[in-house]
Amino acid sequence: MSFYPSWLCAIAKAFSVLWAVTLLLNHVQCLIIQSNQAQQWCDFSIGTWVLDSHHPFYDASRACPFIGKGFNCIGNGRHDLKYLKYRWKPSHCNLPRFDGKKFLERYRGKKIMFVGDSLSNNMWQSLTCLLHIAVPNSDYILTSQTKQLSVFFFREYEASIMWLKDGFLVDVVHDKEKGRIVKLDSIRSGDQWKGVDTLIFNTYHWWTHIGESQIHFELGNKIVNMDHMEAYRIGLTTWAKWIDSNIDPSKTSVLFQGIAATHSVGKGCQGQATPLQGSQPPYPGVDIVKSTLRRMRNPVHLLDITLLTQLRIDGHPSIYNGHGASDVDCSHWCLAGVPDTWNEILYAALIGR
Repeated sequence: MSFYPSWLCAIAKAFSVLWAVTLLLNHVQCLIIQSNQAQQWCDFSIGTWVLDSHHPFYDASRACPFIGKGFNCIGNGRHDLKYLKYRWKPSHCNLPRFDGKKFLERYRGKKIMFVGDSLSNNMWQSLTCLLHIAVPNSDYILTSQTKQLSVFFFREYEASIMWLKDGFLVDVVHDKEKGRIVKLDSIRSGDQWKGVDTLIFNTYHWWTHIGESQIHFELGNKIVNMDHMEAYRIGLTTWAKWIDSNIDPSKTSVLFQGIAATHSVGKGCQGQATPLQGSQPPYPGVDIVKSTLRRMRNPVHLLDITLLTQLRIDGHPSIYNGHGASDVDCSHWCLAGVPDTWNEILYAALIGR
């Protein structure tokens, strides 16, 4: 026997159903949010190299005749080809598949510029090859417009993929008596970076060569003696302030090509045929890069490639750099090879997400 009016029971049942539906919707919403966060915050920098029979993406010797001699390891006589069969597998997600046609359509009529040292050149040549093999019948023009600027132009898409050689990013002058002077607090050459749709900067390795040649640091119009990593921090801060003051993030995307590891110490990279395994020690300069980017007002996307390069001791040209067996290169990378993964991460940052 009920002690409550029927209409009150009906209201109670309605509220019970509404409460259950609300819980269900909240659960679904929570799952969606978690899914979006997982995609948004996926860290491509943590993972392992796994064998993949579908690699490499191309044969540089045949498909990309414009690849520089120093990166064309097969063309220079390398016969152990297992290094070509590795794919980077992030720990908690998958890299989007690189789609060269989609990339070129997205950047139709636009300009992409790599700015940095020869590691920027390594990445630039990898990207031009990946795009060329996606549209092999599309005409391209490769020009060196100045001693520092090279342009790969896809006529059909009116897209320019450029590399501007600039190893320090800050200004460098040449003095007859003192030699090369790196001006840590000055950037006057930045006008070349303006009017570009996407900028990918890189600087690190030239700073580590301080002491090997006659190079001086200048700060406040005075020559100063300081640790080369402290100089790197000051120079990178100068670059960051220039970007914040001169680049409109609504018009230009800015990325920083992270620090690629070298394997020149110890036994070096010569004769290495498989990647290293496991965790790796902190790499010099990485904390400086990350802390500098965090302090910037403009958003700058870090292509964090340090761990994946620390593991690839087998991916360097070594003696197959076109300069003879006495010249061992454990700083740059064979193409096809590791820099293709850098461009997969670039693709994910610009398009794939």
